[in-house]
Amino acid sequence: MAKDRIAYHGEPGEVQFVVSGKSGDAAKDWYMEQNPNGGVMLRVAGFGNVFLTQTDADEDLEYVSRAK
Repeated sequence: MAKDRIAYHGEPGEVQFVVSGKSGDAAKDWYMEQNPNGGVMLRVAGFGNVFLTQTDADEDLEYVSRAK
């Protein structure tokens, strides 16, 4: 979910958006067209923006807390 707190490779970050289908938002729909299985955009300290397509298989991604 957007704004959830995460850690990626030990660096703090947050979820920017999740793509799981067409949304009508041109930018998000572009990611869906490029990655038909969807994915998640993260903003990570030390990395910047990172788009992951298979978060469940990435052992370096850790869920920290839910957005308030």
